[in-house]
Amino acid sequence: MSRILCGCVKNSRAFLLTNFLNGRSLSNTSSDNSKEYDVVVVGGGIVGAASARELKERHGNLRMAVLEKEHDLALHQTGHNSGVIHAGIYYKPGSLKAKLCVEGLQLSYKYCDSKGIPYKKVGKLIVAATPVEVKRLHDLLDRGTKNKVPDLKILKGEKEIKEVEPQCTGLEALWSPHTGIIDWAVVCKRYGQDFKEKGGDIWLNFEVNGFKESGSADYPVLITSKSGKSVKSKYVLTCGGLQSDMLAELSGCPKSPRIVPFRGEYLLLDPKKAKLIKTNIYPVPDPRFPFLGVHFTPRMNGDVWLGPNAVLAFKREGYKWTDINLSELLDAVCYPGFIKMALKYTTAGMYEMAKSLYTPLQVKDLQKFVPSVTTADVKSGPAGVRAQALDNDGNLLEDFYFDMNKGKKGTAVGDRVLHCRNAPSPGATSSLAIAKMMADKLETEFNLK
Repeated sequence: MSRILCGCVKNSRAFLLTNFLNGRSLSNTSSDNSKEYDVVVVGGGIVGAASARELKERHGNLRMAVLEKEHDLALHQTGHNSGVIHAGIYYKPGSLKAKLCVEGLQLSYKYCDSKGIPYKKVGKLIVAATPVEVKRLHDLLDRGTKNKVPDLKILKGEKEIKEVEPQCTGLEALWSPHTGIIDWAVVCKRYGQDFKEKGGDIWLNFEVNGFKESGSADYPVLITSKSGKSVKSKYVLTCGGLQSDMLAELSGCPKSPRIVPFRGEYLLLDPKKAKLIKTNIYPVPDPRFPFLGVHFTPRMNGDVWLGPNAVLAFKREGYKWTDINLSELLDAVCYPGFIKMALKYTTAGMYEMAKSLYTPLQVKDLQKFVPSVTTADVKSGPAGVRAQALDNDGNLLEDFYFDMNKGKKGTAVGDRVLHCRNAPSPGATSSLAIAKMMADKLETEFNLK
């Protein structure tokens, strides 16, 4: 069985593409700090970039810009995730997440083939280690089938599992051959390049700190930045990820739902053993807990990531224990929704923190699936931060959440700024499908033609 597909693209072409994207500046070089646009997208992660690209594809006549606070696109959630192209197995049938993930899977492969972006279809095993998990595994098969995930198959017993992944053990496993791996930061930058080639502007180092009345009848929203730059626009879409709720508050929207940042820390498998791992190996989700659990994730460069855990980040973009912002930390821990969630998952939360501080605990979880892995085979690896949206009751928002502060009739900021406050995982896989939904919503809300 062939499990590797590199998009039918020669390695040299992929190398040139990556260097082209990394080497070319996307920044708008204009010195005019009051440039005027029809639509501005705030946020240069994969959802913002994909949405800007889609809207520009549909409406080439619109003057558009993307505003990104960092020096490049894709520097936070997009550039710190595990790089998996998900198939859509886990999500409730009929939900937006299920629909957009399955659609996004196909769109992602098609897009990458057309642009020469390399990927690998390494597949995924979801492994049941106990009889209770076997029942949940069959429930997952039923869910994935209802979601129209292609070619799912139950592997019975260790013999069938080892035919796919010789290092893996378990009672049964669900095999998803169309799950893949990719570098989503490369994809995001390609979206940005498409947007630029269609005439869109990308402003880097533009950290938005306000939406105000501009005084202009044609371009009534003034978008200001911490550096003193500003642009005017008819309409605005924000896709701020870890900052999405803060951006919404700037236009007068309520504090809830709140973004609470959870850091996921990975271990790196020793290169000699990494060569032995051929596919993604995942646990069966436990419905009692909000996070998935540790797994084995091959990477495009040959690494294998192990994890992640899930611990509260002390800063919204805090990738280490030493990354601390007291204001952001207090904002999280004093939020009623977080307090209720923390009380509900106290034991699980303490265990996640223990795994972060004591590596053998995380290795013990990994050994359920690959017994040959030892503490000597791993070292500390990268980390990402997940923008987890919580309501006041401590519930995790599982679907998309949009917000507008229309307030007083005719108020430019209220009527013309749409916030995407939650674009949940698997946002990267679903990005092109999400972009279509976003463009539809913008056309409806703002009567774009």
